[in-house]
Order: sequence, then structure tokens, then C-alpha cells
Amino acid sequence: MRRREFIAGLGTAATWPLTARAQQTALPVIGYLSAGIPELTAHLTTAFHKGLGEVGYLEGKNVIVQYRWARNDYARLPELAADLVARRINVIAAIGATAAALAAKSATTTVPIVFTTGSDPIQIGLVSSLNRPGGNVTGVGAMQAEIQTKRLGLLHELLPHVTRFAVLVNPKNQMTETLISTARVGATALGLSVEVLNASTEEEIGAAFATMTQRQVGALLVSPDTLFDNHQRQLVQWAATHAMPTIYPFREFAVAGGLASYGPSFPDIARLAGVYTGRILKGESPTVLPVLQPTKFDLVLNVKTAKALNISIPSKFLFTADEVIE
Repeated sequence: MRRREFIAGLGTAATWPLTARAQQTALPVIGYLSAGIPELTAHLTTAFHKGLGEVGYLEGKNVIVQYRWARNDYARLPELAADLVARRINVIAAIGATAAALAAKSATTTVPIVFTTGSDPIQIGLVSSLNRPGGNVTGVGAMQAEIQTKRLGLLHELLPHVTRFAVLVNPKNQMTETLISTARVGATALGLSVEVLNASTEEEIGAAFATMTQRQVGALLVSPDTLFDNHQRQLVQWAATHAMPTIYPFREFAVAGGLASYGPSFPDIARLAGVYTGRILKGESPTVLPVLQPTKFDLVLNVKTAKALNISIPSKFLFTADEVIE
């Protein structure tokens, strides 16, 4: 059984003045802002609603949710966030991408915002403190950049003979430079070389795999990004087609046939964001609700894929794995 442990928010139940009420309705309104595509991020939306339900909110019964989807076009996020603010919603839930959180923060200083992000929320300016965020913003930080080096180390442990790795990043992602720098630091420590490949469209992802083959890259590290999440199956298929051993940021990739994954559960992070959104609707203040951080990261290994790639799995690696997919 896989276990996920999170630091529980112990914020003071100070009252936050819900600055705006829904027009012509007695029900509170949540603005749900996502950089992704609804059909491909349904698992996050479902998890968010699960969190809302844990604090007593059910869409259509005692809360209304207005959805805004950027469909991977990050440039649309500021417009979508401004539209939600203009509609006088009670809380903005910026789920699934740092860009959505930043767009929401830029759009308002009064409407409460609950975010999920893989970046350091202090470094990118979302909050001034993790324990007491201040202002109108709080949420859940997955701290993905900090574990980029760990992913590379795990891939090297699985493939000790490989010395040339690639890291796939989306240049439009706010934390790309940090992801690249942490990967390079890890590579230097292990005596490895890292090839950085950029992709901001589906076509560029496919082209990146062709480039890896040309440059004789031995293994791939896929960085966390909404675009890559939305093209999960295509990424796994391209990796299989090119016989490219790949480690991914989330369990869902390994379940879909990827070799391995290491990271927190993003659906559970979205669930926690739903809990915080509900708590704010009940009157708590985002100012004192501490930013939550994952304390448990799961290593998932797909043995079937390893066999297809003729990879002999070290017994220590099998013992370390939190979940093994046969």
C-alpha cells in the first residue's frame, strides 16, 4: 500500500473577510483556474472536489464552481484570471501549474487564492513565508525542483553504465531554469553529462526524442510540466518507440507504461487545495493558513517496461521502490 504523508495545516482560524459575493445567488462561488485541458486533467479536478467534500462543500448543492481552462496556452491565463475576478467570485483555486497561480495573484490582491505549484512559492513571489503566507494567497507547494537531482540519481542507479542523460523541459515554465540547474548540479556530482532539450508543443516533444537518438543519449529525465502531463501517453509511447529509459515526475506515467517515476501525488495535492478552498469559504484566512508541502515522495517502478528495455533491476532498487508494477 502506498502512503502519502503531508504536513497538516495548523493555521489559526482567523476570519478572512470574503470580499465578494456571487451576483444574484446565495451560494458561494469558486473560480477554478487551470493551465491545462479539462479532459486530460479530470483526475485533478476530481481530487479537488474530493477535498471540498471533506469540509462539507458539494458543487451544485452548496457551492458553485466557475471553470477557466487555458488549454496549454499560458498566455491566456492573465485574461482568464481577470475574468474570474470581474465575476466577483469568493475564492480562486489555481490548480496544476505555477503559471496559473502567478496569473491569479497578478489579477487581485483581495480575492483569496489557493494554489498548487511545483516551484518554491517564496522564490517565485507567491508568498512571503511558508508558515504565515501573508496577503491573500496560500496553497500547496510540491517542491519539484528540489527533487530533480534525486530523480537523476535514481535513474543513474538503475542504469549505472549510462553517462549521457537528457532532461526534457518546457521553456515556458517559470521553474525551467531551476529544474535545469538542479539537474546539472546532480550530474556534475555523479560525473555525468546532461543534454537539455526544450519542448513547448506536442510536435516539439516528438522532435526531442529524435534529437536524443541522434545525440546518443542513454536515458531521459522528464521534468514536471502541465504540457507533459497532458501528453502522458504520447511521452510513454515515444520513449518505448525509441527504447529510451525514462524517469517521470508522477506515478501516473509509470502506470501508463513508463519505466519509473519519483515524486509526490499531484491528485492528493489538488485534494489538499480543495480542503483549503473550503476552509477559506468557511471563514479562515489565507494569511495564516501555512503553505503545505509533501513530506513523502514515492518511487514507482514498471517491471514490465524494464524487461522490454532489457534492464536488469538492482535488488536494492526493487527494495527501495514504494510500488512495483508487474
